[in-house]
Amino acid sequence: MAFTVSDEILGTFVPIAVYWIYSGIYVILGDLENYRLHTKAEEDVKNIVSKRTVVKGVLVQQAFQITVSLLLFTVIRDDSGIAKPQPSLPMIAVQFLVAMVALDTWQYFIHRYMHINKFLYKHIHSKHHTLVVPYAFGALYNHPLEGLLLDTIGGALSFLVSGMTPRTGIFFFSFATIKTVDDHCGLWLPGNILHVFFSNNSAYHDVHHQLYGSKYNFSQPFFVMWDKILGTYMPYSLEKRKEGGFEARPIKD
Repeated sequence: MAFTVSDEILGTFVPIAVYWIYSGIYVILGDLENYRLHTKAEEDVKNIVSKRTVVKGVLVQQAFQITVSLLLFTVIRDDSGIAKPQPSLPMIAVQFLVAMVALDTWQYFIHRYMHINKFLYKHIHSKHHTLVVPYAFGALYNHPLEGLLLDTIGGALSFLVSGMTPRTGIFFFSFATIKTVDDHCGLWLPGNILHVFFSNNSAYHDVHHQLYGSKYNFSQPFFVMWDKILGTYMPYSLEKRKEGGFEARPIKD
């Protein structure tokens, strides 16, 4: 008797596995000082939360993520037992794009409001900004309420709005996870294909994590359109540091 795992289960757990595997690769590459956006010493000094605490915080968020995902798939599941057929590749591409725009739109406005509202920033969103020097496995280090609202519910909405199947969701959420981890990796690696297709990258998001950029570059994880449309885009230049590595510096008007 063959053992099979449903697309719903894979769509729930594969992105979590991708998160830790991809983050692990960046942990290994983290000693490459010539490609870091901050020195290793800055990471240790400026961040006011331990890496053990970050790991625990991410695991809590992923527990919420698993719960909401399984509930969602339970609600929308077709009791007939017949899997929804996969659409054509062009339609899947359209669904990917719709989901990307939907996720970006949701996250931009929720993320920006968490900065505007002083209570929400102090008690909720500031937890993520304790990582002044971002690193890969800290990408989902948030207050549990923020993680639920911003990432988990945002992901569920993008899934529903796009109309993708659970099988397509496996690939979309794995890709979104890779993109989110990459944006927080703290490295500027040559040949990074994500930087070819997306202006929203590790340097762009690093600007947001600095004090001078906390009111700018809210867009995540894919495009920068809402920042440009609504005037919260902060241009930057990527310059080499004397001691090695790079630094994203804001371009003054």
